Amino acid sequence: MTAPDAEMLDRLAAECVRLVAADHGRVLDGSLASLVELDEVCWTLLAGGPLAEDRLDLWWRLAGAYTGRVLVQVYGGAWIDHEGSLAVEVSGVKAFPFSTAHRVLSGEEGKSLASLGRVLPAIIERQSRGPGDTD
Repeated sequence: MTAPDAEMLDRLAAECVRLVAADHGRVLDGSLASLVELDEVCWTLLAGGPLAEDRLDLWWRLAGAYTGRVLVQVYGGAWIDHEGSLAVEVSGVKAFPFSTAHRVLSGEEGKSLASLGRVLPAIIERQSRGPGDTD
């Protein structure tokens, strides 16, 4: 297992911010709300049909890195390598921003970068209660 290259991931996230601003006129500010903006950019990219492989690869990297950076910053998480995949771990819960970005950019119904960000606290809370605990 190798440690993720946090500097490279930060550079990709910064490039995502730059490209989204330059090409789509949207501001990504590192907040959870900015993931809604990035979702909308992804949906705009898909409006003309499936992305060509090279474009899908570019946007998958950019959107995954940016989404992961937001999760790390907002929730105090950390990038990890999980069985060969890049993930973000927050309070013992693993999130997979690159996988989610690929699913969004592949046009999978119901997938959203913003929903990944919003659901983490609920998963952490449920996990901390343990099996059988209820409200």
